Amino acid sequence: MPGRDKQETTSAKPKTSRRNFLKAAAVAGAAGAMGFPAVMRAHAAETIKIKIQTAWDAGTLGFTKFKEFCQMVGDMTENKVVFEGFPAGAIVGTFEMFDAVKAGVFDAMHCFDVYWPGKIPAATFLSSYPFGMDRPDQWETWYRALGGIDIARQAYGEHNMYWIGPIQHDDNLIHSKVPIRSFEDFKGKKIRYPGGIIADIYRAAGVSTVLLPGGEVYPALEKGVIDGADFVGAAINYNLGFGEIAKYIIMGPPSTPCLHQPVDLMSISINTNVWNKIPKHFQQLIEAAVYKHSYDQYTAVQAADIVAFDKFKAQGVEVIRLKEEDIAKFRKFAPEMWVKWAKKHPLAMKAFKSQLDYMKSVKVGYVTDADMVDVNGKKLEF
Repeated sequence: MPGRDKQETTSAKPKTSRRNFLKAAAVAGAAGAMGFPAVMRAHAAETIKIKIQTAWDAGTLGFTKFKEFCQMVGDMTENKVVFEGFPAGAIVGTFEMFDAVKAGVFDAMHCFDVYWPGKIPAATFLSSYPFGMDRPDQWETWYRALGGIDIARQAYGEHNMYWIGPIQHDDNLIHSKVPIRSFEDFKGKKIRYPGGIIADIYRAAGVSTVLLPGGEVYPALEKGVIDGADFVGAAINYNLGFGEIAKYIIMGPPSTPCLHQPVDLMSISINTNVWNKIPKHFQQLIEAAVYKHSYDQYTAVQAADIVAFDKFKAQGVEVIRLKEEDIAKFRKFAPEMWVKWAKKHPLAMKAFKSQLDYMKSVKVGYVTDADMVDVNGKKLEF
């Protein structure tokens, strides 16, 4: 400790033991291997405080896991980087977070990429979309081995933000005040969806779609402003009280439990100017923390979902599963919408083409060239 060293130098020169020498050498060697000098750890700069707002409401499992992430960053950096976490709406509204972080109103956001296709068209393909890749491992593969991280960082980089990494969460449910038992039953219903390509596909099927942030879904359902709402998975929707006011959960068959967003990814983005002020070794630790948080959140949510469905049942909520023929009717709208949204920006097209190649591969086999037609059977050009 610095105090002890100073005390000892006023009396006798301390002996340097072989053990202490080897320990010091090992620390220096490890630090050098990580790309920064040992002195940087010993004499770190003052604490860097990052204000970060999540899309999760206080009181939900998602917010609990978010706060654990913030604590983890502090622990990993020995409190040299501190994430001050705020729940949804604490600083700005959820749909205002993008512009606020871009402008530096606060530093970072923990949010769903699906909210931003109007600002970043490539965001359409940074989270799952109807009848595309539908497993978390497929998205991890695309991001980490097939170029997805580079595309995301370029897209956000054009808006003065550094996209740190993807965060796994859950598939999504539809909570409804009325029973919806078939494709045809969706027609004329007013349902909250997150917008973009997801809303387009349901509008094509005759649904009147409404865009609302998470905090407004409950009152809209309660007052009958909407018939139903997509939001997230069972555990967090139970936390939000949806079972009290919507007595039906609409899912697909076991082969396709979620029609519209089977892998509802989140991410953390930070103002570029703020990110660049963080020493590189702390940046690497933050990226590692995001990676760990992704799996912490995902597994916690999956386990909680199992319990939540039992709780919904106790509330008198009925789970309705659509049939395979209903899925086929929805699926026919998908390819045309994929291409429509891919054409909105070169980065969106780059993301989609790489995902399409992956889905067409022998490894996955979800799509063939014959599937890439519009609703009238005409070949799609892109």
